[in-house]
Amino acid sequence: MSFASLAMYVSPPQVAEATQAFWVALGARIRAKGLEAPLALDETIHYDEAWLQPDLLFGQTCGYPYVQRLRGKVQLVATPVYGLPGCDGALKCSFIIVNAKSKFGSIEDLRGSRAAINEPGSNSGHNLFRHFIAPHAIDGRFFSSVIETGGHRPSIDAIASGEADVASIDCVTFGNTLRFDPDRIAGVRILAQTAKGPGLPFITAASTPAEELAILRQVLVETIADPQNAHICDRLSLRGISLLDDADYEALAEMDREAASHGYPAIA
Repeated sequence: MSFASLAMYVSPPQVAEATQAFWVALGARIRAKGLEAPLALDETIHYDEAWLQPDLLFGQTCGYPYVQRLRGKVQLVATPVYGLPGCDGALKCSFIIVNAKSKFGSIEDLRGSRAAINEPGSNSGHNLFRHFIAPHAIDGRFFSSVIETGGHRPSIDAIASGEADVASIDCVTFGNTLRFDPDRIAGVRILAQTAKGPGLPFITAASTPAEELAILRQVLVETIADPQNAHICDRLSLRGISLLDDADYEALAEMDREAASHGYPAIA
């Protein structure tokens, strides 16, 4: 039995509900094409444990773990195009945020400050952040301390509360939070934005046959274009898909290498 997992953008609750509704619509089209598809998303498995399951029909991963460890082990289906500030087609950046009341005005002002990251495996919260800071690091250091929060929303909270001074927040997460949970954003402001790179791709198992992969791409286009799903896609700020390949995602690996070339292998 195949399963589906879409656990990368699941907050605030309005986004989680729309994600479930999107799968209901997408799954129905998949079944109409004669393929097996679950009725609902699997919410029992941890997001990163879903990626390498041999029966994964449809999932979503972060671009950084894709280039680090998933290449050749999963297949790229498509990259979603979101209509939020910081997005440019299939590309997106992270926003460098600080406390709304802070006096930080430039990158250099952040030297010696306290950073928050969601996790080291994140593209938006770590890879893009490190690439942004690397040219300014000295002897592999820039910040006085670094805390790991476990997620973008906790990172936002850490900046708003004063627990940390700066974080790098995925622009889609920031946009969703601004739309549906504005009070959480009220205590922070955007200082800068990182370079853009390809967004979080939809994936399927390496064993998914080519003809089924083609169907997945077709039904994605049809589901997003269907006027009956317009309210769902609007809630998700989902505008379409782009068919990127492995070479496109190499840009994220290159950012990783560039940071290392500056003597900045980890945020510190």
